[in-house]
Amino acid sequence: MEAVIFYFFGAALIASAIGVVTSRNPVHSAMFLVLAFVTSAFLWMLLEAEFLAIVLVLVYVGAVMVLFLFVVMMLDVKVEQARAGFTRYAPLGIAVVMIIVAQLGYVVWARTQEMNFLQAPPRADAGFSNTELLGSQLYTDYAYPFELAAVILLVAIVAAIALTMRKRPGLKVQDVARQVQVRREDRVRLVSMDAEKGE
Repeated sequence: MEAVIFYFFGAALIASAIGVVTSRNPVHSAMFLVLAFVTSAFLWMLLEAEFLAIVLVLVYVGAVMVLFLFVVMMLDVKVEQARAGFTRYAPLGIAVVMIIVAQLGYVVWARTQEMNFLQAPPRADAGFSNTELLGSQLYTDYAYPFELAAVILLVAIVAAIALTMRKRPGLKVQDVARQVQVRREDRVRLVSMDAEKGE
């Protein structure tokens, strides 16, 4: 039964990944990517990596993909212009695909016996906690790489903010200091007018 579930979600993951690449609508590609993340989470569950599965759903599907959808809809991607340069970059894309296929083929056929990844891993005990083991590994053996990754992400966030806040012609921005210093006399003018009699 477990093998049937694995092959079902594996086939769904491959189909959704193909849909991400081949879909003509960017929003449809993003939705196929959501399906790929969800099916990957099920595969993590089969490997008894519950924490990674939950993080994949909550972080990537719940936050990152929502951000992707907002960016795709806000950018208003011109599909015709994107397709115009497809033939120009097609040879490079094919070369990258062939390199990836060669690497995967080497792992699957040449190192199967060495890595022994085609066999299901042994089941853990009932009291085993994958989350506890992952946390202990991250904060003991891999504490410095973990902190380094956090610093790199912080630098990326600061760089993204700096890129969006750059000076652009015709950009309307708020000047909070001028808004606070404004007075009524600068904005409102009282005019005294004589009353007019109706006809």
